[in-house]
Amino acid sequence: MNPLLILLIALPFLGALPSALLAGRAVRWMAGLLALAIMVVTIMILVALAQQPVLPLRETFGSLPWVKDIEPGGLFGAHLDPLSGIMIAIITVIGFLVVLYSTEYLSSRNRDHASEEGQGRYYFWLLLFIGSMVGIAVAPNLLQLFIFWEMTTLCSWALISHYQSPSAIRAGYKALIMTHIGGLCFMIALVIVFVSAGSFAFAAVGTLAPGLSVVVFLLLLAAAAAKAAQVPFYTWLPDAMEAPTPISAYLHAAAMVKAGVYLMLRLVVESGPLSSAGALVTIVLASVTMLVAVFVYFFQDDLKRLLAFSTIAHLGYILLAAAMGILGSAVGFRGGALHLACHASAKGLLFLTVGAVAYATGSRKISELGGLGRRMPLVAVAFFVGLLAVTGVPPFACFWSKFFILIGALELGGALGPLLAALIVGESMIAFGWFLYVGQRVFLGQPRNPTSEARDPGWAMSLPLVVLILLTVVAPVLGLPVIQLIALPR
Repeated sequence: MNPLLILLIALPFLGALPSALLAGRAVRWMAGLLALAIMVVTIMILVALAQQPVLPLRETFGSLPWVKDIEPGGLFGAHLDPLSGIMIAIITVIGFLVVLYSTEYLSSRNRDHASEEGQGRYYFWLLLFIGSMVGIAVAPNLLQLFIFWEMTTLCSWALISHYQSPSAIRAGYKALIMTHIGGLCFMIALVIVFVSAGSFAFAAVGTLAPGLSVVVFLLLLAAAAAKAAQVPFYTWLPDAMEAPTPISAYLHAAAMVKAGVYLMLRLVVESGPLSSAGALVTIVLASVTMLVAVFVYFFQDDLKRLLAFSTIAHLGYILLAAAMGILGSAVGFRGGALHLACHASAKGLLFLTVGAVAYATGSRKISELGGLGRRMPLVAVAFFVGLLAVTGVPPFACFWSKFFILIGALELGGALGPLLAALIVGESMIAFGWFLYVGQRVFLGQPRNPTSEARDPGWAMSLPLVVLILLTVVAPVLGLPVIQLIALPR
């Protein structure tokens, strides 16, 4: 295999074990430099990928004597195309920013969680998380994707439970159990595909008998719904806000939950024509989830839980786009692929601003905060840029991806198209109004008690905010040419 590909997959795992044995400044430096190296390797790979005359680039190795894969080559390795390129960029860039942010956030100066204990354990699981997500993004078949899929479940359990309070431990186990239900559905689908087609290739799903193909698709949809916190599995994600805020940012912006929707996007690209019945089930699932998420916006006093429900709604957007791709709308599907990156930059920014607020004030409650803009101007600017970006206000990130998905909805025609268009516009308008109200409540007006000693954080927490502010503008500029290269099967 290409040495850069080997480094991309191996570096997080090679760095994870030494991190568990270190503490204090040593582990922070090691994790930060390692995350930076992973990001640099990713950029080098993407530059090389852009120069390839033919895509996808596929390098595999290894075999099992009882597996005859549809695609020639080994069972394990890397499959690089525009979709996986977007995904590894999100995973490694946001991963580096989260690691850098964590080096200051996990300290005795944090008024929300004043503790420096367990840093080796924290960076061990975080680096393992980054490596597992890379393994998912470049997986050449369902088998490798499943292996790394289950590894992310384990990593999220450990990181959500990091503070080891009773509520954090409960939240970690809840996430483990609910997402593992999806893992069981994935495993059953994997067995059916192998027994019926003798292969683990994504394309094998499209070769199954029509009825069996629908069953496998629905099992994989259930796996994706559990991972992406869609109805009825959505309750684990708000509870997972017991995790340190950098983990919440990574969990929501780049990892774990994105694995579920990425699976569905990958199936649409690789599996050939899929059942329109499966697409309609996906649309119903995503639409109900978005409506539930919007409804509960108004009952949240915890800033992180509000952002969690927003993430649930945005993952619904990507599932809608996957269904649009099945029903023939390439524009809508490409909007979903672009939304991976646009939502990552916007939501990552919002979570890290909330982390800065809690770090400085010791509170995440909307009812307790006010007037923070005077004392934390950078954080205030970052929050308002994030809310404009995530709700789809031009020229910021999610405007472009939502616009593509909206066009895709209208392309479907009939009664379904206008209904989905109304859902997209309605969610955007409600979210914009409510998030603007929350931003005004927290950052404008008169300061309240918890804000008396608040100030902008140090450079290790501030630099990721600045970078993500820039990415809310740059992400669609970089992503738009890439998504045009995604070809859907006819």
